[in-house]
Amino acid sequence: MDGGSESPQETRVRLLLVDGGLPIPETQIEFRDRYGVVRVRVDMGWREWKVAVEYDGVQHWSDRRQRSWDIDRIAMLESAKWVVVRVSAEMLTRPDVILRRVREKLRAAGCPV
Repeated sequence: MDGGSESPQETRVRLLLVDGGLPIPETQIEFRDRYGVVRVRVDMGWREWKVAVEYDGVQHWSDRRQRSWDIDRIAMLESAKWVVVRVSAEMLTRPDVILRRVREKLRAAGCPV
């Protein structure tokens, strides 16, 4: 597990991205309000291109409160002009799909990948 990762699965996603030839993502990116309070944090991403990648464990799908917060959080990120690629446990068995989706978002944002 990397020092910025909050779970082994986040580390797996990060390593998949890097091994797939993508730039090394920053981990645990914080978004603060005008008072400096952290309002949102994403698992990993690239500030320069405003692309985030989120690993969603089972609680993100089964816990109603978590699901509701995730919807609000994604809306906040989108209002800040970020795009978010979400990855589930099942998707880890399809690394080509993850890489394709992230690469497409990075290219659309101007990243030379």
